[in-house]
Amino acid sequence: MLGDCQSFYASVEKAEHPEYKDRPLVVAGDPERRSGIVLAACPLAKKKGITTAERLGEAMAKCPDLVVIKPRMQRYIDVSMLITDIYKRYTDLVEPYSIDEQFLDVTGSMHLYADTPEELAQMIQTHVQAATGVYTRFGIAETKILAKTACDNYAKKNPSGIYTLSKDMLAETLWKLPVNKMFMAGSRMTRHFNVMGLPTIGSVAQTPLAKLKQMMRRKFGKNSDIQAEMYWRIANGIDDSPVRPGTHQVDPKSVGHMMTLPRDYSKLEEIKVVLLELTELVCQRCRGLGFMGHVVTVGCMGADFDRPTGFSRQLKMEDPSNITNQVYQWACRLLEKYWDGLPIRRVGVSLSQLSPDSEYQMSLFDTGRERSMALERVTDALKNKYGNSIVIRAVSKTDAGQALDRSAKIGGHYK
Repeated sequence: MLGDCQSFYASVEKAEHPEYKDRPLVVAGDPERRSGIVLAACPLAKKKGITTAERLGEAMAKCPDLVVIKPRMQRYIDVSMLITDIYKRYTDLVEPYSIDEQFLDVTGSMHLYADTPEELAQMIQTHVQAATGVYTRFGIAETKILAKTACDNYAKKNPSGIYTLSKDMLAETLWKLPVNKMFMAGSRMTRHFNVMGLPTIGSVAQTPLAKLKQMMRRKFGKNSDIQAEMYWRIANGIDDSPVRPGTHQVDPKSVGHMMTLPRDYSKLEEIKVVLLELTELVCQRCRGLGFMGHVVTVGCMGADFDRPTGFSRQLKMEDPSNITNQVYQWACRLLEKYWDGLPIRRVGVSLSQLSPDSEYQMSLFDTGRERSMALERVTDALKNKYGNSIVIRAVSKTDAGQALDRSAKIGGHYK
């Protein structure tokens, strides 16, 4: 089954602000400036025509008495983890899909709590709402893709918030839906399916796979076979992937960070400040994961998407490293060599070709490596305990610095 939290951010805020129980509420950017976008809207706000991702100013024009609350990302993460812990009381097979959606495999534990999956889903639903105030919906099926489909298309519209979708029901349910309701079919892919004469999910599912591959080759080229099979399997509810609790706990191929700047940066000295801050963040994450990187990549992009400018280049360092100053020197080489002098609005840094940092090659010419590693271990410990803003570089206090503002955010939103 897939558990989905209704209007998650807004539900958390309503649970903690009972005075707003009967008022339309959204979680969005800055209510004082009427800026930003709507991240979550409660059901009352949605009845007023407010949608997720619309501009806050437009939402307030639709509903003048709208309650607007700034996002508190750390709080939402905490509540999400609490809900995960509740799910784990009923099964040890819980796989987070997003901050508000999680897969549960209750095949082996259902008999301990209920006679049917629907009864167990209702039990968990009641438990979560009592503990957090958040209402959850459950899609129940024999595969993950069908559970997701059941939740998105049926459970969210079902008064009970629970819906079971079995494969023998597809012809009478899922296959009758328009193709834009199919998981992973965005607006562009929907247009392509309609042009190919496949307007419903059923038309995709009932097209022989070999023929669908042939149709998509004509549309997208010879490399579209994997895409064709993916959509065909989704339409038929075929999914071999099990619920894996540690599915996201794998060694990374690279570690990187990119940020959009609050204004155009046109001076090399300003760009280097942000480059240093990002390099420090990337190296800190590498050290936390126990890796060092051999290849550093720097990307800089302009603000005009119609006339893109900038570069993305990589360079192999002499030795793998996760020491900020060492990696920064190589990053600066890339910046100085490839930057075209035009203003930039986005900067990114990453390390790849990772290897464990438990072993490294000693160098006769790098006598300060041990000292640098020890110093960064100390600063990492301080940041882990007190936050990244406890120790910052002097350049981060200049107008170009972004470290202080970024340290107050999670995922681009303020904590």
